[in-house]
Order: sequence, then structure tokens, then C-alpha cells
Amino acid sequence: MGQGRSIRGYLNATPRQGTETRANWPSFRIEHLGDEGSTDVRLIASAHGLSFRSGHGACVIDSYRTSRTRYREIACLVAGARTSSVVVGAAPSRTWTQQAETIERAISSLRTD
Repeated sequence: MGQGRSIRGYLNATPRQGTETRANWPSFRIEHLGDEGSTDVRLIASAHGLSFRSGHGACVIDSYRTSRTRYREIACLVAGARTSSVVVGAAPSRTWTQQAETIERAISSLRTD
């Protein structure tokens, strides 16, 4: 958290909970952001077949606006041998360059079963 309780960076990992798959991940993630109330959602990049410490995944880089600010995020769906996990790292767009390396390193270290 930063001044005035503003978010400087955000990282979250959860088990896969819906109909998301590595194949549909880019469209699923963009639609999910809209369903959560984000506006002006933009897909910047996507990639499939990425290697993680304990599995393979698909990732998107996107941006979106909340009621308070615009964010940029990396969101990945990673499939391990038995489970799949979603990991998301985000930061306000204006400070993305200062936070991106830390967020990318945290996401790349995800371990799932």
C-alpha cells in the first residue's frame, strides 16, 4: 500500500475455480475482468505453453480501469500434475515499470500440484 491507502502492487494466487482453461485463458480473463466491474479492459499480449516451476501455463498482460485508477496486470493459469492455479499480479499503470520486475519474478516462481 502507498500513500492514502493506494495500491502500489497486488499479487494473488487461487485455485482454478471456473471454466477457465489454458486454451481459453485470454478471452476468459478479459471477460472475467468485465464481469467484476472493470471498464475499458484491453488485452495487450497473450502467450501459451509457458513453463513454470511445476507445470505449464497461459498468461495475459492486460489493462483495465476501476473506479479509482487504471491498472496493468499479468494473469496466468498454470496447470500442474493434479491442480490448476490462477496467479495475478497488478499495479497502477503509472507505476507499472517500477513494479513489473518484482511481479514477474513472483509469478514465475508459482508452484502448483
